[in-house]
Amino acid sequence: MADAFIIDTCRTPRGIGKIGKGSLAHIHPQKLAATVLKALAERNNLNTEDVNDIIWGCNNQTGKQSADLGRMAALEAGYSVLASGVTLDRFCGSGITSVSLAAAQVMSGMEDVVIGGGTEMMSYTGSLKNTGDSYPLFDRGNLSLRDKHPQSNQGICADAIATIEGIDRDSLDKLAVISQQRAERAIKENRFDGSLVPVLNDDGSVALDREEFPRPGTSRESLAGLNAVFDQWHSAPVDDSGETFGGLIEKVYPQLNQWDHVHHAGNSSGVVDGAAAVLLASKDYAEKNGLTPRARIVATANIGDCPTLMLNAPVPAAKRVLAKAKLSKEDIDVWEINEAFAVVAEKFIRDLDLDREKVNINGGAMALGHPIAATGAILIGTALDELERSGGRYALITMCAGGGMAPAIIIERV
Repeated sequence: MADAFIIDTCRTPRGIGKIGKGSLAHIHPQKLAATVLKALAERNNLNTEDVNDIIWGCNNQTGKQSADLGRMAALEAGYSVLASGVTLDRFCGSGITSVSLAAAQVMSGMEDVVIGGGTEMMSYTGSLKNTGDSYPLFDRGNLSLRDKHPQSNQGICADAIATIEGIDRDSLDKLAVISQQRAERAIKENRFDGSLVPVLNDDGSVALDREEFPRPGTSRESLAGLNAVFDQWHSAPVDDSGETFGGLIEKVYPQLNQWDHVHHAGNSSGVVDGAAAVLLASKDYAEKNGLTPRARIVATANIGDCPTLMLNAPVPAAKRVLAKAKLSKEDIDVWEINEAFAVVAEKFIRDLDLDREKVNINGGAMALGHPIAATGAILIGTALDELERSGGRYALITMCAGGGMAPAIIIERV
């Protein structure tokens, strides 16, 4: 099997995902995605006629984010019309999946140059929630599926996991503070600068050129003053049937008769807008076109887990991808686990017995935000930047995804 090499990665800053507050909220999703595609082409003097495909992630494919965002963004970015595009949805895992599939195309020998990435404009999709038909669950009103595999709100799932695992709020708040502190350090030390590209307005002025979501100075004391959020959802009806969000989980886990509601805005991922892209190429193409690889794709993996608890798949995904790569956890220098909720990262660290200093070294989504389908590509770039900064060799990147799934990928610095 041929190797797939990462030539470059880039991403936008993450803007607060709220209209009237976020600096990217007025940008069209196609233009946000085009920002990183254009940057990849310019940074690498890429002949876009050679791009075989653009595999793009977008979770909420509705309205302005619909109509094959990958292809439309490439056209907006000025790519050759020969560069095709496709858009996929694996919920939060879309970004890793897009890069993994791009790598697979190169490794199979079918294509030489493929771009993987993703975009999510949470400010835009959030503004649509109260318009038209609304289905709050992933079963989208399919009562047959709901009976087979009850799936609730993800925040309720996070609280259920914390309760079952006996992980208390103080532990989760501690992790959230560490995330903020590490993000603050990374920003002050310019660790993100190599991958960050500014987003411009139509008139050429800068819309955003820095991370907008972090809250420097966050402390355990300040987080302790925040009210838990998802206790309000526990007894809330999901529809007119009288079924509740908490009740859906209790159908499968009846032992949950005493819940610990431990998650709040400070120890959950931030709602943000963002886009990211990863340029992959074969060895032959890179050599013939003077491109210097930065990393090699070592292995990728996908796995499913309990859809009712929904957020527990990263641990088995990490074990699977390590086995495929014939590596041990001791071989991994940089771990990136998406901080969808604090319990996801805390359980991941505990279950795998990881060195905490190697996990989310430059902060995570609790501090920087989680632009759903873009996050996986962002984390791959963040991990690669850290390998280059620290001199490490291997990084493992994974994240939970709706429906009880997790993709994972291992990269090697070259």
